[in-house]
Amino acid sequence: MSTGKMIARATLVIAVINLLSRILGFVREQVIAYMFGATGVTDAYVVAYNIPNAVFAIVIGALATVVVPVFSEYAAKGQKDEAWRLFNTVITMVVIIFSLITVAGIFAAPLLVKLTAPGLSTEVAGLATRLTVIMLPILVFYGLSTVFQGLLNANQVFGIPALSVSVTNITIIVAALTLGSAYGIDGLAAGTVLGFVLAALMQVPKLRQVGFRFKFNTDWRHPGVRKVLYLVMPVAIGTSLNQIYLIIDRILASGLAEGSISALNYANRIILMPITFFVLAVGTAFYPTITALASQGQKQELADTVLRAIRMVILFSLPAGVGLMVLATPIIKLLFEHGQFTARATEMTAFALMMYAIGLVGQAANIILTRAFYAQQDTRTPVILMAVTVVVNLIFSLLLIGPLKHGGLALANSIASLVNTAMLTWFLNKRIPGMLNAGVVKFLLQTSLATAAMAAAARGVDAAMAGLLAPYGTLGLAAQVGAGISAGLLVFVAAVFLLKMEEAALVTLYAGKFLRRLRPSRG
Repeated sequence: MSTGKMIARATLVIAVINLLSRILGFVREQVIAYMFGATGVTDAYVVAYNIPNAVFAIVIGALATVVVPVFSEYAAKGQKDEAWRLFNTVITMVVIIFSLITVAGIFAAPLLVKLTAPGLSTEVAGLATRLTVIMLPILVFYGLSTVFQGLLNANQVFGIPALSVSVTNITIIVAALTLGSAYGIDGLAAGTVLGFVLAALMQVPKLRQVGFRFKFNTDWRHPGVRKVLYLVMPVAIGTSLNQIYLIIDRILASGLAEGSISALNYANRIILMPITFFVLAVGTAFYPTITALASQGQKQELADTVLRAIRMVILFSLPAGVGLMVLATPIIKLLFEHGQFTARATEMTAFALMMYAIGLVGQAANIILTRAFYAQQDTRTPVILMAVTVVVNLIFSLLLIGPLKHGGLALANSIASLVNTAMLTWFLNKRIPGMLNAGVVKFLLQTSLATAAMAAAARGVDAAMAGLLAPYGTLGLAAQVGAGISAGLLVFVAAVFLLKMEEAALVTLYAGKFLRRLRPSRG
């Protein structure tokens, strides 16, 4: 199977599983809300859950990024057994270090709660402290699960690691309904820990199948361990800078009209959906391939593969971003305008969504571009460029917050993302010459034309349906949004074929496979 088809197949598998995970995540939140409401109890649970999650986002997330390229380097040299020995040491380090952090965190739980949520009442803070003690062991199993995912991805196994998130969500849902009913919020907290335990354990059989055998190993002086630590530090710093992005928005938005922070938060959740569903799937699927190519020194094949992945995400994210701009108001109204969420809140959130949508293609491309650097074991360049991006974000936030209020903060974020895309592309092209060519310009023009046609169709259908379906309330609004999205999608796909874009062949291939699976078997 060709590299392109292999990546496309893996992307499809991961995208479908990611969609399942998103649906289960939504059900999880609904079940928790059903069982415990929106009260001080759930506030305490969220605070306690976010404490280990924050450590994960910075440290364990960084570790996950370097597992694939380091393993692939050893495999490319024919030293796969040595790679397994190295990661036995890494896994041992994860267990020891995060167990120590867990123990320290248990004693420091009151301080951690005070630092992360200083405004809680004494009663809620006490409950949050107790739940933090229960949930801190998540760190150990989150760390193991993440390393296991990286090792399986490095061995071209994607389905099981992607499903582990769904297993966590299912476990939490069941725990909320059973343990939560019997033991209250403490039962839900214990069930949450169990979810992460199962996410790690479910990957072990597949790991053994691809050659992994765990042996407690404390060979801290192994050269591969030093390389892992050397690569992890810049990524951890870069992840911390990403968190600064959010902090800047929240600090500046806190001085704006009431509801500004919420509007940015809701809009950001919507803008992350296409990234979580498709772009992360592409990034996960193509990452092991490019790390192997980089390890083998196949520069031309590496450039072609990175460019193919970038084209895939642009073909998806550019129309997705423009579509969200065109249909921002009806989408927000459909999803959120219920109960206390007023028409004013819809207007504020839709404006933020439109401003965020401008930078969606940049956010999507940056995931691929950054991993292209990581695949070559260059974790420093993306971090330096991210630091510049944070400064750009701050400058534009200060310039735009006056005339555009919270929308200015969202637009500043988009501008910064696009600047980061330009910088990453420039430096990556220096490392992998030939990545930018006339074909890229042609592709961008074709995609832009197809997107413009899609936007016109979506806007036209939405406007036509709005008047006709207004008397039918929420059902009519759902039909209006669905019609707008469907019309835009059909026109976009038709334009891809009419413009004879290379990606049309891929659409035909997978549409055919999908239809054949739907066809009843003869027998």
